[in-house]
Amino acid sequence: MLYHPNLIPAIAVPVAIIGTFFFLNLFGFTLNLLTLFALVLAIGIVVDDAIVVVEAVHAELDKGEESAKEATSKAMNGISGAIISITLVMAAVFIPVSFISGSTGVFYKQFGLTLAIAIVISAINALTLSPALCALFLKPHQDSEHHKKSFLQRFYTSFNVAFDGMTQKYKGSKWCASLGCTS
Repeated sequence: MLYHPNLIPAIAVPVAIIGTFFFLNLFGFTLNLLTLFALVLAIGIVVDDAIVVVEAVHAELDKGEESAKEATSKAMNGISGAIISITLVMAAVFIPVSFISGSTGVFYKQFGLTLAIAIVISAINALTLSPALCALFLKPHQDSEHHKKSFLQRFYTSFNVAFDGMTQKYKGSKWCASLGCTS
């Protein structure tokens, strides 16, 4: 099935955060509580972008795509515009915060720009690094009965087997008789 799909977001997060630290140093920002809070928020955004890419490629593989590279290419054709759009919208939300004047503005400038930088780096990761990792780590599904059944079908089958086994084991006991399951 899939090999290490959670490895892709695990690689994307440090790359984006380290890249953000580079720009923080370049702009001369300090690591204060608001900057660290912005980095915490950025981690959620970075993970989200990487997961969107993995899920899109996985959906193409579920449709029967034979190659991870082809599935990645098709998935990225479908979601690249959405990734760019959401990046622009989120940057448009946080960049104006950096224009607040006064002593409060000094802190919020770092907060807003830290988030905007992390969001842009996350988008670059989602458009370049994550698809490359998907093409390397994700594998097409095997054509076996196990993979054709959905998770819920496998769960219900397992549950029914376990329940029938437990029913057979406790048939005739006082506990089962009190529930009315004797026959």
